[in-house]
Amino acid sequence: MGFRATVLTLYPEMFPGPLGASLAGEGLRKGLWSLETHQIRDHGIGRHRNVDDNPAGGGAGMVLRCDVLAAAIDAAVPAGDARPRLLMSPRGRRLDQSFVRDLVAGDGAVIVCGRFEGVDERVIEGRGLTEVSIGDYILSGGEMAAMVVLDACVRLIPGVMGKEASGTEESFESGLLEYPHYTRPREWEGRGLPEALLSGDHARIARWRREQAEAITRERRPDLWAAHKG
Repeated sequence: MGFRATVLTLYPEMFPGPLGASLAGEGLRKGLWSLETHQIRDHGIGRHRNVDDNPAGGGAGMVLRCDVLAAAIDAAVPAGDARPRLLMSPRGRRLDQSFVRDLVAGDGAVIVCGRFEGVDERVIEGRGLTEVSIGDYILSGGEMAAMVVLDACVRLIPGVMGKEASGTEESFESGLLEYPHYTRPREWEGRGLPEALLSGDHARIARWRREQAEAITRERRPDLWAAHKG
C-alpha cells in the first residue's frame, strides 16, 4: 500500500502545502505515498464544537481535550492499524535521520498536530502517542512540524528522488555532515574549484569529500563527531 500519512489537525487546509510541490508533490500524484487529513473539530463538544478547555489546576492558555482528540483518533485510524501514532510536541524525542528511516521502513504514520498550551496527558497515554520534536523552539501548532517529518520521510521513498545516491550521501546518513558542493563555472569572483575535484581520480575525489565531511563535522557538530568516532 506504500507510505500512508494520516494527519489530525484543526487546520486541514494547511495540507498538503509544500508537500504538494516539487518531488514530494510528484510522488503524491504518482501514488508513491498518500496523505489524508482529519478535522479534529468535527468531534468537538456542543453546538460550537469546542475542542479545548481551561487547564486543570489553573494557568494560562487552553488545553486540547482528551475526549475530543481520542474520538478524532478513533474515527481516523481503523482498529488494527499498526502505524506509529506521533504527537508533534516540543518535549518529544528529537527527530533524527535514524527515526525517519524507521518510519519509512513501515507503512507510514498517524500524526497529531497539537495546538494551544498542550494536549491532555491522558489521551497521550490512552492512545499510545509518541511525542516527537523537530527542535528546541516553540511553534504555533504542530502542522509545520508534521510537514517536516513527512518531507523527511517522503524523500526516502523509492522512486521519489532521482538518484539513489542523492539520499545516501547527504548529511546525517553516514553520521557526518555533508561535504561541500561545487559546479560550473570553473572560476567565480577569483574563487576556483578545488583541485581534487578536477583531477578525474575517483579515489582522490572520494578521499577529499570524506576529509571535508569529517572536518566540517568536527568543527560544527562536535556531538555528531564524538558519536561517529565512538
